[in-house]
Amino acid sequence: MNARRIRLIIGLMTLALIGIICLQIYWIGWNIRLNEDQFDKNVFAALNRVADKLQFYDTKALLEARDQMQGDKEAQRMTDVLRSGNGYAASSAQGQSFEDNVTMWESMKITQWLEEKTLAERIPLDLLAQSMREEIESRGIKTEYQYGIYSKDRNSYVIVNDHFVVEDNGPQITHGGAPTLYNSPYKVLLFAQDPIESPGYLSLYFPSRTRLVLGSVIGMLLLSIAFTGVILFCFWYTIQVIYRQKQLSEMKNDFINNMTHEFKTPIATISLAADSIGSPMIMGNPDKIKRFVDIIRQENRRMNSQVERVLQMALIDKKDFQLSIGELNLHEVIQQAVDNFSLQIEKREGLLQTDLQSEKPVIEGDATHIASIIHNLLDNANKYSPDKPDITVSTRDVPMGIEITVSDKGMGISKEARKHIFDKFYRVHTGNIHDVKGFGLGLSYVKAIVTAHRGLIDVKSEPGKGSSFVLTFPKRVSA
Repeated sequence: MNARRIRLIIGLMTLALIGIICLQIYWIGWNIRLNEDQFDKNVFAALNRVADKLQFYDTKALLEARDQMQGDKEAQRMTDVLRSGNGYAASSAQGQSFEDNVTMWESMKITQWLEEKTLAERIPLDLLAQSMREEIESRGIKTEYQYGIYSKDRNSYVIVNDHFVVEDNGPQITHGGAPTLYNSPYKVLLFAQDPIESPGYLSLYFPSRTRLVLGSVIGMLLLSIAFTGVILFCFWYTIQVIYRQKQLSEMKNDFINNMTHEFKTPIATISLAADSIGSPMIMGNPDKIKRFVDIIRQENRRMNSQVERVLQMALIDKKDFQLSIGELNLHEVIQQAVDNFSLQIEKREGLLQTDLQSEKPVIEGDATHIASIIHNLLDNANKYSPDKPDITVSTRDVPMGIEITVSDKGMGISKEARKHIFDKFYRVHTGNIHDVKGFGLGLSYVKAIVTAHRGLIDVKSEPGKGSSFVLTFPKRVSA
């Protein structure tokens, strides 16, 4: 699968995922708005029912007051006046009956009665509290609430919850929850059927309105978030797998190309040497035959070494290898590796030095494998030093055991590359420089051997300033 097709698939998957998330957000928002509308309808229905009950109670009180007025002496005198000739004649002249005059008089008295009574006096607290509780609960609203009666004459609340408010200076007062009632959208007029203007209104406030509205959809909301999170994780994991597979494919192709190049050169050299030996001019010259045989033997060892390295990594991957553990002196192993490698450094006019400060360099380990990883690190330091190599191998005692550091002043490694340098087949890109050979197995082999010895490996590097590989070995592998 080429890179363009991978990018297309990832783009389509991203677009589909964004579409699903947008649909989820829209659906959740629509559901929340629907619940809010239903909640508002229930609240206003409850307020209107309570206002109707208060209106009914007030009308009943007015009727009782009217009946009482009809039995008063004042009413009797008014009736006598109306029945007298002057009053009756005047009313007859105006086309009004006796009953019309009585009704007009009663309306005047009711209006006067209403004007004399304050809004708080017309509201029975027990009826208000009971009606509010019944209407709220009957509509399934189970949450804390506050209610109040607002008087237009006083321009303040006169009743808040189950008590009268003696003094209310406005929304700044925290007494009885009045500030929240001032801002509440849930309000209905009281006594709208009065012959005069409505004296005030009834309001409700819910401190936990948002939580109540979200409570009905919180389960679906959480499930939606959870499923969306799973989809996002799977999407991220899929992208990582695709990217990893692409990277592995590139590294394996690089490995095959490098292996072909590494084997092609010695094979060509062996072939050329073999043909030369068969030449009649060479067959009679033992010195030249010996030279070509040495070349064949050297190139054969080189190929065998490369094959052994690949086979070792295969065994390490299968965890089918065993260490030959024994006591060894790290200083002796390091010094031997440095001596064997110094010739290559000298050819490039470089410097290879040691700084062995450990006072107790003896550990338990496999001498062959440890010597190989030191050689690998020296080889890397040499290959990635474009100019004259400057390499230092140092040791020191640490609480865990012994620390070995192989430092160079080469091209260094970027932060992104440091994350992958211990991966099998991975090779640090060197731009347009193609003279760095290898299979990309060296550092993965180093890490595998250090881990098998229960040690630690770390790398410190900056581009252009060189690299330092730090190996830490415990004194005892079996401990």
